[in-house]
Order: sequence, then structure tokens, then C-alpha cells
Amino acid sequence: MEVRDPVHGSIHINKEIIPVIKHNFFQRLRYIKQLGFSEFVFPGATHSRFLHSIGVMHVGNLAFNTLFKGKLNDSDTQRLKMTFNLSCLLHDIGHAPLSHSTETVMPTLSELNIPNEFLSKNEDLNRQATHEDYTIKSIADSSFTEAFFEVESKYGVKRKFIADLIRGETSSPEYFTINNKNYFPVLHQLVSSELDCDRMDYLLRDSYFCGVSYGNYDLDWILDNLQFCDVDNNIYLGITERAVVTFDDFLLSRYHMFLMVYFHYRPVCLEQLLYKYFKTSPGEYTIPGNIEDYQEHDDHHLLKILRKSSNKYAQAIVKNEIPQKIFESYTQPQLQVLEQAEKYLNSIGADYIRGSSSGRLSKYYTGENPEKKFPMLVSRLDFNSKKSYMDINQATELFNKFSESHAVNRLHCNLENLSEHERIKLREILMS
Repeated sequence: MEVRDPVHGSIHINKEIIPVIKHNFFQRLRYIKQLGFSEFVFPGATHSRFLHSIGVMHVGNLAFNTLFKGKLNDSDTQRLKMTFNLSCLLHDIGHAPLSHSTETVMPTLSELNIPNEFLSKNEDLNRQATHEDYTIKSIADSSFTEAFFEVESKYGVKRKFIADLIRGETSSPEYFTINNKNYFPVLHQLVSSELDCDRMDYLLRDSYFCGVSYGNYDLDWILDNLQFCDVDNNIYLGITERAVVTFDDFLLSRYHMFLMVYFHYRPVCLEQLLYKYFKTSPGEYTIPGNIEDYQEHDDHHLLKILRKSSNKYAQAIVKNEIPQKIFESYTQPQLQVLEQAEKYLNSIGADYIRGSSSGRLSKYYTGENPEKKFPMLVSRLDFNSKKSYMDINQATELFNKFSESHAVNRLHCNLENLSEHERIKLREILMS
């Protein structure tokens, strides 16, 4: 099977994986947009989770072939490769309509009835479920499992370990161990980390379909410089020292996409309107715990409900009508003005929206030292060809340079709904 992808070109898909892609569970992703409401700003951004997921598997396949070069004919390596490829392909299969926007109306984790072997120890079953929980449920216990027969039969792949790579923990590291080397850390990092195949695909893909250049970086150079980093027989993801500058560029690409695309004021405001709709019309749209019923829930299903709703926020979403943006803050003094205006709007009972785009360049650039179960490393060879490693945050200055979160806060309010006196007072506060 071949997929013609505008980002990566021709993508060839292993025939044992075809039943997985053709199954209704995966086909549902055709009808879930990758960027939710962003198409209201970037009309080309109608690309789906379906093609993105195939792209992630393709990038993962390239990364795996680079790292395991010379070992690809080994049967254990083939088993790991197919397990890893499926983890890349299925990492998003549990996404709800409009991607992350509807997770607030998901049920509790207990309602999904995920088999215990697929859950972490001491898991809180009373917490709200996430798209990842629906991903694990789909792989673990649904009609989707019938699609894995061929890949399980030929390669000895176990669905539990597909799920483990997505979750980031496993109780059976021996499945990922070859010649006494545990490859679970590096394979999970390629599924979810600072330099994972998900980000490597979506930056290029989102940039392409949005018609912007912010997300471009040198994918080939990064892939060519991936390294295994062996620490006490645990294999971690690393890059060569010569690729650190390219990694910096990758980080900055994500940072710029974050500010200029992912947190554009209009999709952020539309998402806030959706939250107001859920709050003011409880039960009008709910996400079921039954995984088979969940197959119906895509963007079209939700938008059909929004169109039929009499809720004013639902109608505003359908018509792409957001309240006027009245103030935007980038600095601490500006934020103080915004908060004074918000306090006043609350005091007069005004209907307003506050959007906050608080994001970080990386999980590393905080004032604290985060616990890193799977560190990303930089590999260096000395004159004697002896290899040494350093943590990625010691090899680049970007983590320190962007030590503060870049936050944009906005206030939206339809001023025509305020009295003349209220508008004058609000204007005085905003100009203070």
C-alpha cells in the first residue's frame, strides 16, 4: 500500500498494517481535524489526524532504520520495529472531536473499563478520562483488536506493548530487550519526548497546510544524527553533538508555531466559547464511555449538534462569531491592567472571555529540575573515539534563554452589550 503525502512524498505501508489502517477505528481519524478551530484563521488547515498519524509512522520508520542500521533482518528487531511503528500510527487514535477541545466532557476513567494490565499501578479510576485513555482502550479491548491478527501472527507483536510505548511505562522490559540491551526508553522517547516523531511530523505538516514557514526545520539532518545512548544497558535517545544547532532550530520552530499558529486569538476564543457551551448546556453533548459508541464521535458529529443547538455560544461557534478582542497583554504591567479590567467586567456581570496562551518552549526550561525518567542525551566522541554523553539541557542555551514562559492573555467582550457608562469606565481602565 502506498500513500501520497504532500509533506513526505510516497509512504509505503507494510501489508500487515493495512488491516489496522482500514478498520473503522482508524478511519474515524479522517474526520477529526489536526488543528481543531484553526481552519477559521488558516483556511488550508483542514488536514486530519488520519494523515498525520500515517506521517508519524513514516518518520518513526525512518528513525528506526537509522538507529538499527545493520540489525533490521533480526527477528527480534523486526518485532520491535512493528510494535514501535504501530505505536506511532495509533498514538492519536483516541482523540475526540476537534482534537483536545472536547476532553472536558469525557467521562471518568472507570467508565472505560480498561483491563488492569493496560493501566498503571494505583491508577485513579475516578479522574476524568483523556484521549490517551481512549487510545489505550481501543488497542486493549474493542472490536479494533481484530485488525491486529496479521501483525501479531507474523511478527509476534503484543498489543499490550504497543500501548506501553504510548503510555511510557512497562512492567515487562524483557519484551524490549535484545542482547541484554533494553530499548524501551529510546522507543518510547521516539513516540513521546522532546524530539519525538509526533512533533517531527506535525511541525512540518501544520506549517504546510497553514501556509506559514514557522514550522520548517531540517528533518533529514536530525534523523541522520540520531544516536543510541547506552547507560547501564538502558538505551536512551540521543543526537550527535554536531546536530545540536539543528535541534535548537527544531525547538524554535515549535516555539514560533506555538505563538503564531496554535495560539492565534481566534481559535483560542472559539475554544473558550465551546467550553461555555458545555457549561451552559450540560448534557447536550457528551462523550460516551462505551468505546464502540465512541466511533461515531468525530468533528461532523459534534458540529451537527452545535448547529441544531439554540445555545448562543453554540451558534456563535457555527457562525464563527467571536466577541471583540478588547485587550491583549504580553508583559506583567499589561497583565495587571487586564486583570483590573476583568475584575470590573465581573463586577457588572458582563459576559466576556479571557483567553490565556501560556506555553513553554520545552519541558526543560523551567526554574526547576524536572524528574526525567528518560533523559535525552548528546553524544560526543573524543580523540580516542571514546563516547561520552551529556544531558541535552547542558548542550544548548535555549532552555536557559527561555526560562520564563511566554504568556499571552486576552480579553474578549462585545462592547455593544455594555451601557455607555460601562464602556467609558472600561476604557479608562484599559488606558491606565
